Amino acid sequence: MTDDIMTAAEAMEASAMPHARVVHCSENAPATAEQLPLPKAVADKPVSQKSPAEWAYERVILYLKNFEEQLDQNHEVAMGFTGSTAGVLRIEGLGYFDPDILTFYGVDEEGARMQLVQHVTQLNVALRAVSKQSPAEEPARRIGFRLAQDLGEA
Repeated sequence: MTDDIMTAAEAMEASAMPHARVVHCSENAPATAEQLPLPKAVADKPVSQKSPAEWAYERVILYLKNFEEQLDQNHEVAMGFTGSTAGVLRIEGLGYFDPDILTFYGVDEEGARMQLVQHVTQLNVALRAVSKQSPAEEPARRIGFRLAQDLGEA
């Protein structure tokens, strides 16, 4: 509880704005998605007007983009799975289906097509850096940046 005094409009705006927080061991840790401002296209629509799937989709994109910004040119983002033998999924696409489903599209370590359909209440995403599959002269694929462009982020 704080002693801050807000107008009714400020209180209403504050209740509609998402809250995030992160603490890192190192003071020199790179900025993470929780510390960065929301892109205008994401912030323009109040959270209360988004389905759980849309809001989760937008935030996963922000995490993907931030993770990719910290990778070198020889690595791409993939998703690891816990508690199974599914291995990893190289993320090539991400979608959502209102009100509560997210879908990750990609390929496994052997190049076989793979898709994960996930209910937002069960959402767990372990991002992993994996060596890129394409030849050395080709740039690493950056799905987070492509998804961020689709959100309207510069």
